[in-house]
Amino acid sequence: MEKQQNSLPLHVSHVKKSSLIINRSLVLLHFTSLAFLVYYRVSYFFQVSNARAAPLLPWLLVFAAELLLSFQWLLGIAYRWRPISRTVFPERLPEADQLPGIDVFICTADPTKEPTVEVMNTVLSAMALDYPPEKLHVYLSDDGGASITLLGMREAWKFARSWLPFCKRFGIKTICPEAYFSDPENGDGDSGNAEFIVEREKIKEKYTEFKERVTRAIEKWGLENEGISRSRDHPSVVEVIGENDNEAANEEQQMNNKMPLLVYVAREKRPSHPHNFKAGALNVLLRVSGVMSNSPYILMLDCDMYCNDPTSARQAMCFHIDPKISSSLAFVQFPQKFHNISQDDIYDSQLRYIFWSLWYGMDGLKGPIVSGTNFYMKREALYSVSMQEGFKQLHCKGWRSVYLNPERPQFLGTSTTNLNDSLVQGTRWSSGLVQVAISKYCPLIYGPPRMSLLESMAYADLGMFPLLNCLPLWCFATVPQLCLLHGIPLYPEVSSSSFPIFVFVFLSALSKHLYEVLSTSGSIKIWRNEQRIWMIRAVTCQLYGSLNAIMHKLGLAEASFSATNKVADDEQVKLYGMGKFDFRTSKMFLAPLVTIILLNIAAFVCGAIRSTIIKGDWDKMFVQISLPFYILVMNYAIIEGMIVRKDNGRIPPSVTLSSALLSGIFLPLVSIILRH
Repeated sequence: MEKQQNSLPLHVSHVKKSSLIINRSLVLLHFTSLAFLVYYRVSYFFQVSNARAAPLLPWLLVFAAELLLSFQWLLGIAYRWRPISRTVFPERLPEADQLPGIDVFICTADPTKEPTVEVMNTVLSAMALDYPPEKLHVYLSDDGGASITLLGMREAWKFARSWLPFCKRFGIKTICPEAYFSDPENGDGDSGNAEFIVEREKIKEKYTEFKERVTRAIEKWGLENEGISRSRDHPSVVEVIGENDNEAANEEQQMNNKMPLLVYVAREKRPSHPHNFKAGALNVLLRVSGVMSNSPYILMLDCDMYCNDPTSARQAMCFHIDPKISSSLAFVQFPQKFHNISQDDIYDSQLRYIFWSLWYGMDGLKGPIVSGTNFYMKREALYSVSMQEGFKQLHCKGWRSVYLNPERPQFLGTSTTNLNDSLVQGTRWSSGLVQVAISKYCPLIYGPPRMSLLESMAYADLGMFPLLNCLPLWCFATVPQLCLLHGIPLYPEVSSSSFPIFVFVFLSALSKHLYEVLSTSGSIKIWRNEQRIWMIRAVTCQLYGSLNAIMHKLGLAEASFSATNKVADDEQVKLYGMGKFDFRTSKMFLAPLVTIILLNIAAFVCGAIRSTIIKGDWDKMFVQISLPFYILVMNYAIIEGMIVRKDNGRIPPSVTLSSALLSGIFLPLVSIILRH
């Protein structure tokens, strides 16, 4: 019987045949329509100059924008070529004494933006994983060197002595205490057992006391002052939490309640020395853990991404200890999911497109890339790359990865729920991606000799999408509209045989996105919200992130990092729950949005009047009238923030006024250039 069990697979993969057939059919149709579109645009250059309906410059700009988006679509074929899903069987794993050790790395940087209690909940959930405690080692990197974080670790250790046995004894699945006690109706545990109810109340009281002790310490020490003074200038500290706790040691021996190793690490930081942000912190954790535990596998977590299920380690080991793939497997990636996302998800904070579509497609190639958190990585794979290379070309060195998305979220975190944090985060991500795309590690240059063409295309799409989004969308948001104001047609008239080509390309792109949303349990409302935030990010954070990367490449700017704020005020939460945008953000982000909306309003109103009443050439200008109409409908939330709303989350009237004045000065100059 034991021999038969050992022969059973630990995991199986399933090719998503329906998605495969639909995706490849759409690829064929869309490619054909794009070929006709390119033919239409190129034929313009063979016309006699006097017979051309539009000046050369705007025609070239629109054609270039269409080519860039077509190129991005071409790269994206890689994701849709062979999507797969996976199932694991952790019950078939060997006995506990045969399982390998795991080190858990958790990084925090600023207690003013990453609340200490929230960080400690992540630590406690990692300690409570269903894994042999003597083979589980949890390391917290505190890049802020904050005393409150160290105190929080000591208090968390004390509470863990009660929390871990409670979870193990009653089979608790929600192993994050804050999440567990916040939902009394979660059905986790034997609610009909009187002993369980008594124990639960005792643990809840201890957890309340733990939070109160941390809160009192924050009030006593002054968090703001400490965070500012120590975040960039502090000595190194390494402390094994509970190492000298004799009472805990005696309790472990008597009750056989073994505890995982818990270590606090604050690396030395000085203003005069570069510290490489999170990459530098992980490098220090790698060295410290290599001396103390040196486990062959490492779980990496963001400080706000707690373990929501105790079995993730065992699920990951179903791949890592499989002799058929173990030698080449670098990491097992779980999706990022969030507990604070509203049903509408107006900022696309759940990153649905990545974790519900792209990563399945990459798993059908050689596996997804590292997503920053929620992955179990082989230590040997980490040692095979330099800090300059990072995790981005692991696959180029022969490693592969797998993507696992169980029905129950294995990890839950806190995502951005306001426009400012969403765009700041997007700027940082865009800058990092474009830096790779324009470096010597450009996937289209560095990748093909080392990996398959489809893998190189997938990597290239990820690295280049900020550039391939921001440039075309800025063009489509301005050039056709300016030409519409002057009666310059850039698209075929309705009666032309070429008109259906543009209609089909537009509807094909929208229907592809709609299919992906609906097939991943989304809704039409989610589809609309994703379309809107895609446009907003393209003309703001993706533009700024791309420019920052280019300036950094030229030596004109330094790389920067800012932790995303995890503290939300009441009004922000209220607006988010109502599905309303919170426009309290930098003018740097608001000015482009307002300018584009004002231009599209003017173009639609004036263009429609001119084409239907004055000139009567609506059939020639139909596409250019429809384009601003579509932009305005999809982005009504911005119009509402400019004109209708009166709450604190509206767009300040001063931004609208200044954008209108600047538009009135510069847009006529641009129009003159385009006309000639």
